[in-house]
Amino acid sequence: MTDALSVTSVNELRGILHGLPGVDQVGVEARAARLGTRSVKNESKARAVDLAISMVDLTTLEGADTPGKVRALCAKAVHTAPGAPKVGAVCVYPDLVKVAVDALDGSGVGVASVATAFPAGRAPLTVKLEDTRQAVADGASEIDMVIDRGAFLAGDYAKVHDEIAAVKDACGRAHLKVILETGELATYDNVRRASWLAMLAGADFIKTSTGKIQPAATAPVVLLMLQAVRDFRERHGRTVGVKPAGSIRNTKDAIKMLVLVNEVAGPDWLDPRLFRIGASSLLNDLLMQREKFATGVYSGPDYFTLD
Repeated sequence: MTDALSVTSVNELRGILHGLPGVDQVGVEARAARLGTRSVKNESKARAVDLAISMVDLTTLEGADTPGKVRALCAKAVHTAPGAPKVGAVCVYPDLVKVAVDALDGSGVGVASVATAFPAGRAPLTVKLEDTRQAVADGASEIDMVIDRGAFLAGDYAKVHDEIAAVKDACGRAHLKVILETGELATYDNVRRASWLAMLAGADFIKTSTGKIQPAATAPVVLLMLQAVRDFRERHGRTVGVKPAGSIRNTKDAIKMLVLVNEVAGPDWLDPRLFRIGASSLLNDLLMQREKFATGVYSGPDYFTLD
């Protein structure tokens, strides 16, 4: 069953979305910049590094992906470093879900799969639903779907809402992350509306981007999405997660994201069940910083395997 809220008409949906407060561009950018300069003590940084590791969706989404590459990524996801946590999930294309599921069997690390004609989202709904059902049947525990940005920008909110709700139903027990592709939404007001639209349709997570379009997970956009999930829970009583993806490449970036989470949404979201970071190269830097905290010296990236 979908978690979509009951919206009785297209006009009601439009009224909800256009009734949201407008975004103060100067204000949101200033607050994001201010939080980005927040100092964090070394002891807290060490804890933040381990938390960030546990939140990583270790990702490979390239046309040249092979079963061998996915198996190697899965091994790294589980055996990050001595004493370090495992990552949150491994994210792959649908045709490689079985490979990841087999490699991660018994590890506790989930398998996320992009679906619904990723990254453009331009396909008939029947194709998107079959894409989703096949990934779930092959063992994916999480589905990362993309919205039809063209429909959204044309104001066809009902189409976007109904597609998300249908994909959510097709997910069964798998969690649904809805990718907004914020770099194509043009305005902060659209980011806020798309966030609420996805949540109204039943999203378990809202996600910034595919990683294929720039800008991706900017601090102001993530701040707005964190505000959205906080306000949505206050109004509707359902908790939705957030996943920034793209442009988060080092420990400094990751810790800035955790500061945003704590200060905007609140400590409830400092949990891999409610906050993930989609990344490929980030994990190496987190492990290098972790080694520095433990030994006082840096190890090179080759020490932790190249991605």
